[in-house]
Amino acid sequence: MNKYPIPESGQDPHGMIIGEGDFKYRVNSHWSQLDPEKYPVENCHDMVIDKQGRIIMLTDNTQNNVIVYSQDGELIEAWGTEYPGAHSIEIVEEDGEEFLYIVDHGWVLNRKWDGKSTDDWDSPFNKVIPQQGFVVKLTLDGRLVHTIGHPKTIGIYQPDMPFRPSDIAVAPNGDIYITDGYGSDFVIQYDSNGRYIRHWGGQNNSDENYNLVNTHGIGVDLRNPNDPHLIVSSRWQQCLKLFSLDGTYRQTINTPGAYIHGPVFAGEHFFAPVCWSHIDDKNADDSGFISIFDRNNRVIANLGAEPPVYNQGELQPMTTNWQIFNHCHGMCIDKQGNLYIGQWRAKQTYPIKLEKI
Repeated sequence: MNKYPIPESGQDPHGMIIGEGDFKYRVNSHWSQLDPEKYPVENCHDMVIDKQGRIIMLTDNTQNNVIVYSQDGELIEAWGTEYPGAHSIEIVEEDGEEFLYIVDHGWVLNRKWDGKSTDDWDSPFNKVIPQQGFVVKLTLDGRLVHTIGHPKTIGIYQPDMPFRPSDIAVAPNGDIYITDGYGSDFVIQYDSNGRYIRHWGGQNNSDENYNLVNTHGIGVDLRNPNDPHLIVSSRWQQCLKLFSLDGTYRQTINTPGAYIHGPVFAGEHFFAPVCWSHIDDKNADDSGFISIFDRNNRVIANLGAEPPVYNQGELQPMTTNWQIFNHCHGMCIDKQGNLYIGQWRAKQTYPIKLEKI
């Protein structure tokens, strides 16, 4: 039995309480509402917070790729037209100055869309069609610092290998890790100046632990300062994989039934958006939620789904679609513990705030 009432399909969950234990939140679906004629969104793909406490949200609508909010949900500014596949954003500080990395995954809105096809990925008339992706480093106000392009230009990909990057993480020494989650499924490591160091992953390794399938998200785990490492999502395998900073495989965190993104850290925990649940042998529409992991990488709460259940040490698949979220994609966390959730394929709606109780 569900602990909290489920809204009817299409009903606004505003004001609902979700979560459990130390992780209860009030849903504020009205937090970020703007005039869609002036500030449209397609997918609210990712979110970060700068030192000023501003929420920076990334969307793949080229009228305004970047929308900046106060924590009260007020518009501060909107800018950016250059990133038709804007997918992931990361903020880093270097010598006291903050910079943004934007990952463009190469899937772009199709001007020849037939008005109905959304999942016919090989059709020239699908809503989105593929091109090659890229990564840019920007100043906080959007000025270009440098670009990281197709790995074939440095000889690590063959010309026929697609590059459609999905996420980025930056280590304390400045090294950059990019997941090619919609392309060839490698993790590519660069130094802070964008110079290639190494890559690993893909789908055809003799050791299957190194295989990555739709490696959608990545984060640097610094919870133990003596043991920094990477947590990488292999979303289509419904798991997270741990690697040393040099790409050595360490272990797998299985998340059966959850097509999961990479981690967002907060203290001893990390939060991971789930885009879909696996229901009736498919990734089900409007079945996203947020999983919360403890220090030992065990799920201790699900926001927008039933509580986690372990059986003989193994996490059990989710079986309930609460219809709170559509498809959770990106998120950030403020100093008060409030969550800001961006969604994919959510009918061009703005982000949701989950207010910590």
